[in-house]
Amino acid sequence: MERIYEHLLRGHLGDERQMAFVAGPRQVGKTTLLRSLLPEGSLSLNWDRPSERDLILKGSDALLEASGFWDLRPEGGERPLLAFDEIHKFRHWKRFLKGLFDAVDGKASILVTGSARLNIYKRGGDSLMGRYFLYRMHPLSVAEIAGRVFDPEQIVGSPLKVEEASFENLVRFGGFPEPFLRGSERFHRRWSDLRLEQLFREDLRDLTRIQDVDQLLGLSRVLTAQVGQLANYSTLASQVSVSVDTIRRWLTVLESFYFSFRVQPWFKNVAKSLRKQPKIYLWDWSRIEDPGARCECFVACHLLKAVHWWNDLGLGTFALHYVRDTAKREVDFLVVRDGHPWMMLELKRSPREPISPVLKHFAGALQVPHAFQAVFGMDYVDADCFAEGNRGSPLRVPLRTLLSQLV
Repeated sequence: MERIYEHLLRGHLGDERQMAFVAGPRQVGKTTLLRSLLPEGSLSLNWDRPSERDLILKGSDALLEASGFWDLRPEGGERPLLAFDEIHKFRHWKRFLKGLFDAVDGKASILVTGSARLNIYKRGGDSLMGRYFLYRMHPLSVAEIAGRVFDPEQIVGSPLKVEEASFENLVRFGGFPEPFLRGSERFHRRWSDLRLEQLFREDLRDLTRIQDVDQLLGLSRVLTAQVGQLANYSTLASQVSVSVDTIRRWLTVLESFYFSFRVQPWFKNVAKSLRKQPKIYLWDWSRIEDPGARCECFVACHLLKAVHWWNDLGLGTFALHYVRDTAKREVDFLVVRDGHPWMMLELKRSPREPISPVLKHFAGALQVPHAFQAVFGMDYVDADCFAEGNRGSPLRVPLRTLLSQLV
């Protein structure tokens, strides 16, 4: 299945001198993507293969010489590609890549794929500032399975209809390619359990100093059961039997390895707003049993994917929030563009529900250009949700139509 990221990275490798870093959760398709991008005369190394690891450990200059890399370049062809998979497991990976980038001096493209280790631990004296662009790879979305065409200048596209069976599989089995394409409950259950085991028993154990993996697994189960609720660190600490500081640290680690993410409240221009308590969602919504919570997480993941995509392409500075005041009036999601509220979304299950008065209140107070009551159970409508601004006056739209216009 061709991913939209393939078009994105082909453009980067053809136009930019900076390295391309592709970060994302385990099993999202990074290695498959890397293989699809390898032209003739490329060199691809995986840290997990002992012989290729030994080549990397020789250093950048020795690697280029020992591999005969420059002899691989086709006459008159495109720049050769140096690709590295799982190199984040190498303790000095940043120093190695810095030396390699300087050695090739624009005569080759460099592509690096891996987990969140690519963008944590930003401190240190071996900064790669100015030498790479980061692209965050997400699971499949409504727009991708509907056939969204890559456009580097486009924020939202035209609506696209997705087949009912594909939409149901996406909600049920999640957006990770293999279980989505298989569409089997048994396969999904086995795949999901194995992925979680590998994430906690291998990645987190090997790449962090966390010893209490069982308690961290306990936290993951609590977060799964309480997804989309206001997160209280003291309550979480009590449920897992660790300190509040440990909970804060572990949540950061889980975010760094793409297990979960936090959505913070938006409080500018909101009277008596909630300011501190985040909501926590999972990258894999398929593990959530409650249908309402799964649907909310499904939408949160789509919006986060769009926000990351727009930011990574340089289309603006976007952020995902929710809105809530001390009177407990709340709207599910708010997308902020360049510091200003841009799109507000309240999620409903039935098309018979009237427009939420709370949505009307906040949409008017914040003068949001696009405010939607997105209905999960509403059939696709071939109409552009973003055709006209509806500042202060929310529209009822089918959720699948709205999501098909994102990424």
